[in-house]
Amino acid sequence: MEERKKKVKSILVTLPKPENDKNPYAELAKKYNLKIDFRSFIHVEGVPAKDFRKEKINLADFTAVIFTSRNSADHFFRICEEMRFEVPVEMKYFCLSETIALYLQKYIQYRKRKIFFGKQTASDLAEVLKKHSSEKFLYPCSDVAAEETQKFLLDNGYNFTPAVLFRTVCSDLSDLREVFYDIIAFFSPSTVLSLYKNFPDFKQNNTRLAAFGATTHKAILEAGLILDIPAPTPSAPSMTMAIEQYVKQVNK
Repeated sequence: MEERKKKVKSILVTLPKPENDKNPYAELAKKYNLKIDFRSFIHVEGVPAKDFRKEKINLADFTAVIFTSRNSADHFFRICEEMRFEVPVEMKYFCLSETIALYLQKYIQYRKRKIFFGKQTASDLAEVLKKHSSEKFLYPCSDVAAEETQKFLLDNGYNFTPAVLFRTVCSDLSDLREVFYDIIAFFSPSTVLSLYKNFPDFKQNNTRLAAFGATTHKAILEAGLILDIPAPTPSAPSMTMAIEQYVKQVNK
């Protein structure tokens, strides 16, 4: 294993490039003189209204919507527009985080609507949802929906209908064929899938792999790869912290 502990000079982060240089990766690059590139391994495509109609979901049947991401909000309002469905003023919105709740201002008058939010997960919303247990919830999601939220809603007996409004699609990475990085950082099982879809004969060799979250760790190991930098850990709750601890160790 010692030969894997080579000095790190370049890192590929499988996420879209941040909008500005005020982000932890920019700080990391500066501090350790690293080349850090960003490249989204997956992207989202909306399900067209004609396909959604086949699901026989009547938008007028619902009194509340649960949003787990900005994507779910974007595609809910998009499908409403495509189906010429006017969202009733009394519709209630339940968001997993305040960030998502504030994002709704893009589509609705925030102050005049019933908007509730949690800290980060569906269980944070438990108290609020309890008070609104009689609602009929629409749950806009992708084809790889976060099972955690669905499981919570099912376990607690809520009347909800999942609506697949967008799909996670592997991006074309053919231009990276001859490009090599010391570390590649993954954030979801779909990003690992995209790696193999683009490069079926991928050989890890001395490339160190970083992965965020238990399902991503599992996808890396099931692909027969070595996971060098797992995150989050008690000492490194974020991906950048986990990478920094590793770089500190090998770039002595």
